[in-house]
Amino acid sequence: MALQRSPGVLAPCFLLGFVSLIGATSLQVNPVAAQSSWFKRPATQPAANGVRSAAVGGRTSVPYGWVDFCHRRPKECKVPALPATTVRLTAQKLSVLKRINQKANRSIKPVSNYDHWGTTMDHWDYPVDGKGDCKIYALYKRKLLLEAGFPRQALLMTVVRDLNNEGHTILTVKTDKGDLILDNLVDEIRPWNATGYYFLKRQSQQNPNIWVSLNQRGGTPKT
Repeated sequence: MALQRSPGVLAPCFLLGFVSLIGATSLQVNPVAAQSSWFKRPATQPAANGVRSAAVGGRTSVPYGWVDFCHRRPKECKVPALPATTVRLTAQKLSVLKRINQKANRSIKPVSNYDHWGTTMDHWDYPVDGKGDCKIYALYKRKLLLEAGFPRQALLMTVVRDLNNEGHTILTVKTDKGDLILDNLVDEIRPWNATGYYFLKRQSQQNPNIWVSLNQRGGTPKT
C-alpha cells in the first residue's frame, strides 16, 4: 500500500540544538550553545523490525524549542510526575488517532521555522496562526489528544532523523499494541518500526520535562 502523503510534506523541519533541562520554567538558555550540531548517529545500531516499542536509554538533553515553549507557556510544563501508562488501543481510539492526525495535517499550512518566525532558533508552539513546521503539528496533535482524554504519559514528543537524514519531530503514542507514530509527512498512523526514521530522543513518560535517549532505527518504511 502506498504511503498517503499529507500537505505537510513540504514543510522543512530542522532542529538546531539541545540544552540540558534543570527547570523548564527557570532555565537560562545560551542561544549560541543552543545551536550546536546534531548528535552523530551511531553507525552500528540495528534496525528494529518486529520490536513493538523503541528501546529507551538514559536521561539526555532537552530540545531548546521545548525549553523555550515552557518559558512562554509555563502552565503547559508545570505538571506533576505521573506513573507511566499506555493507551488500550481499541478500534474507537485508533479512529480518534487517525482523525486527529489527519485534521492537524490538513488544517496547518506547512512553513519553515525561519520563514514563520524570522529566526534560526527553533520555535515550538501551537498553530496560533494556522501555520508551522513539524513541531507545531506534533504539539497540536498532542493537545487535541489530551483534550480527547488520552493520558499525557502516552503522548510523547519525539525527535528523529527522517529519511533524508534531517531533523524531524513527531508524536509517539504509547499503546498496548506498541508505539504508534503521528507524523505530518504521512497521514497513515504507523508503528514506530515501520517509519524508517532514526529515533534520537523523546519525552519521558513520567515527566514531559525530562527527555530520554533512543538511538535506534525504526525499521523499513511501510509502503
